[in-house]
Amino acid sequence: MIENLKKLEALRDTVSLAIHDTAFFSRVKTVKAWQQQRLKRTYPDLAADVRYGPATMFFMDELYGIKDSALRDRDLIRMYPTIKRMLPQFAYDAVSKALELDVISEEFDQMLAKKIGDEVITEANYAEAFRQAGTKKDRLRQVELMRAVGAELDVVVKKPMIYSTLRLLRTPARLAGLSNMQQFLEAGFTAFRHMNGAEYFLNTVAERETALIERLYSGHPAPFELLRVNKNENTTTPR
Repeated sequence: MIENLKKLEALRDTVSLAIHDTAFFSRVKTVKAWQQQRLKRTYPDLAADVRYGPATMFFMDELYGIKDSALRDRDLIRMYPTIKRMLPQFAYDAVSKALELDVISEEFDQMLAKKIGDEVITEANYAEAFRQAGTKKDRLRQVELMRAVGAELDVVVKKPMIYSTLRLLRTPARLAGLSNMQQFLEAGFTAFRHMNGAEYFLNTVAERETALIERLYSGHPAPFELLRVNKNENTTTPR
């Protein structure tokens, strides 16, 4: 976990790195905002669903949103000894893998920002930057890692002890001025638990993102056309 936290801190350290290129971090934020809107267009059904809505919004706002995650990363580093001591091993491993996915996503977002540069983001130049920023294999691996991390979290949240542990973290987090970090962890676990089974949610996201990647790398004329999953047939089709 600590290795991935250190990587994220280096990637997102806007305080020191912005001295050299303030505009770059503004471009990264613009890329994230564009992607967040794309996700909202791709998953309106999940967002509106009583069962899957909280997890969808957590993904969009906390994981793929435009919030400055550098402070959260630093808070996690400060709380690392406590988290390692108090979280059960299975929960610790799940959070560690989630941070690995976060590192991959952040690296890709920054590469997209470099490729797009100062241009206004459009579907065309985003698609071109997407292809230049990494291989199809890289992006498909990212999707599979997302599915694997989600499946592991789905197992973790079914353990009754995880919530008593998270509650125990509230006091040390508050005393250390890290309540936001603790609330982030608790919100993520709670959103997954609310689904009462994440298989459909994870399959839906994996299928739509895989279909989008296939379209982007094949030169599809309308790669960002909204996708939907037929819940009965469990297949992905364009709308």
